[in-house]
Amino acid sequence: MTRYKKRRIASAVRLVLLLTLPVTAAVSARAIPAVKNAVSGIGGLHIGSAEKRTDEEVSSAVRTHKTADASILESSITLSEGYGLAGNDADADVKLISPLEMTADDPGPKPYTTIDSYSEGGDIIRTTYGEYSGTPFIDLAGGGQVNNKTDVPNETLLSESRCLPNFRVTDTDEPQVLIYHTHTTESFEPFVREKFDAGFNYRTTDETKNMVMVGNAIQAELEAAGYSVIHATDIHDYPSYNGSYARSRETILPILEQYPSIKVALDIHRDAISGDGTAVQPYVSIDGKEAAQIMIISGCDDGTLDMPNYMKNFHFAGSLQQQLESDYPGLTRPVLFDYRHYNQDLTTGSLLIEVGSHCNTLDQVQYSGQLIGKSLTRLLDSIKE
Repeated sequence: MTRYKKRRIASAVRLVLLLTLPVTAAVSARAIPAVKNAVSGIGGLHIGSAEKRTDEEVSSAVRTHKTADASILESSITLSEGYGLAGNDADADVKLISPLEMTADDPGPKPYTTIDSYSEGGDIIRTTYGEYSGTPFIDLAGGGQVNNKTDVPNETLLSESRCLPNFRVTDTDEPQVLIYHTHTTESFEPFVREKFDAGFNYRTTDETKNMVMVGNAIQAELEAAGYSVIHATDIHDYPSYNGSYARSRETILPILEQYPSIKVALDIHRDAISGDGTAVQPYVSIDGKEAAQIMIISGCDDGTLDMPNYMKNFHFAGSLQQQLESDYPGLTRPVLFDYRHYNQDLTTGSLLIEVGSHCNTLDQVQYSGQLIGKSLTRLLDSIKE
């Protein structure tokens, strides 16, 4: 049996599982309430600095590129390779189980919080960020904005934003998209409520409740449309947060070497917007369902970051931003174009995407992951050779 036939059979098996999972999940949900499957909360509140309604609203929580420390997490590379069913598209009806209905076989050393461990904190401010005005902000022709934090002239960026990505995809069973997580354990609120949980630091090793879950949603949409995906689910920020980017680089370099077919490398995170005893939940209603607003980060080289192709990444960022806003108006916050590295030197399709903030809900960010996957599929389809 050929490698391709094996993959088509595996795809068919996954389709059967996809159709039967909701039934299984429903039975499980009736037997054991999902929230009570989680265990005690973790740590104290540790979230990003406040961002007021100024230019800084579209800045991410500060994440510097640090060298690895002595407590680098030892783990094998965990890959999920998807070979989608040919003939589907970005409008395929992919059904996902709600994160609250999922339980991990092994939640790891930092399980998700529970209702019993809830400690009432400050107010959660639900808001939808709109368009911004002012010198740093550039309106893109196809929708969305860029927040220019660099010395590159706005006119130059506007011109560059009209360029298509500097890569093409093909009809192949080889992986063309890599999804990974430098801050894998970043997590979210379980559901919409007025006060955040002061007893939860919004981090967990439970992959049904952290960034892996969001990556899975993106992956599911891409695979349903026929794109092959590698999803590296390694934890890079536990037990040590410092050195996370060095560790994620160690994970993805061998993957990129083994699969030169990969054109897109997405580091999926979440933001942390808070201050003055409150926390922000940026959301938008799309097709009657709440989604967490997202922010793309595209790094610029000031001459010290060894990213000579940074503008090629920006071409991809601009294209994806405009595709997302065209498909789902209001889903995005402005692209952050700033002097940041984030391992974006490794491909010309490398971006960091902040999916919501820590006080968005699990369902909101999962839905945003699906929308990202749908828009990315449409963009890739438009540049297919």
